Amino acid sequence: MSVSPTKHVKLGSYLDQLKTMTKVVADTGDFASMKEFAPEDATTNPSLIYKATGMPVYKHLLDEAVLYAKNSKDVKTDEDRLDLAMDRLSVAFGLEILKIVPGYVSTEVDARLSFDAEASVKRAKRIIKMYEENGVDKSRILIKLATTWEGLEAARVLKKDGIMCNMTLLFSFAQAVACAEAGVHLISPFVGRILDWFKKAEGKDSYEPSKDPGVVSVTRIYKYYKTYGYNTIVMGASFRNIQEITELAGCDRLTIAPALLKELSELQGLPKKLSKDAIGAPEPKITLDEKAFRWMMNEDAMATEKLAEGIRGFAADLKKLEDIVRAALKA
Repeated sequence: MSVSPTKHVKLGSYLDQLKTMTKVVADTGDFASMKEFAPEDATTNPSLIYKATGMPVYKHLLDEAVLYAKNSKDVKTDEDRLDLAMDRLSVAFGLEILKIVPGYVSTEVDARLSFDAEASVKRAKRIIKMYEENGVDKSRILIKLATTWEGLEAARVLKKDGIMCNMTLLFSFAQAVACAEAGVHLISPFVGRILDWFKKAEGKDSYEPSKDPGVVSVTRIYKYYKTYGYNTIVMGASFRNIQEITELAGCDRLTIAPALLKELSELQGLPKKLSKDAIGAPEPKITLDEKAFRWMMNEDAMATEKLAEGIRGFAADLKKLEDIVRAALKA
């Protein structure tokens, strides 16, 4: 699907050129930013929805989710009603996003279920059902799951039912290999958060763009996938600067925050860095079962710490969002 540049994007800008080699995804819950930069897809998370829900312009989505939960006859407890309203709020944002982007929208399962495959599957199917009730086919939805072993198990089950997943909070090669072997649709390796960890661990203020640890990680994953013919899409995420983005130009997809999209729209002369036709010498193929996966994760301090931190962060914002929704349900 092609995307036409808007009046905010200069012809020949980095952003304009990036769209010719990589599918650009908006990393935001703000509809105005999506309209401004015309991305292919959009992805949200609990933190983004929490921020957006606090804006008056989105209050009607909160009201709609609360009304939906109040009118449901399928829930028996207040907590179940709250969970239903939370899922409905995520879907409400997704439905509005789908009016703007021509491709996918990613909707996240409650991060607190990251170690419960069965519950994750149940919530994911409910989210898909909500979309289908509004005339949206599951082919346009990606269910976001944290890349724990249990998240991967949930993704395997969902795939059997034709539900595609976006594996998020991905920091390690082990996670990427396990996702490819599970046949998941898309992964979101977090470039900037990897950089954050290494800057702190190594006491550095910056790295050369090509040696940025997050860039190196995603480049390795991209080359491995293309070498062995995996169909799983690599979507770099969580960028800290435009140099990280330009070093990954040519990656399958990149999900970018509005501030960085704006910077990209104001520069010119972007070279293509990644290509499936020029992947270099391959590294050996590996296979991971649960024990091997958990051991590789244990040996990777960065990935272990950032995965746990990411789940805690999303859970904290979910609690803040729940406070808003709970108050609205009682009103």
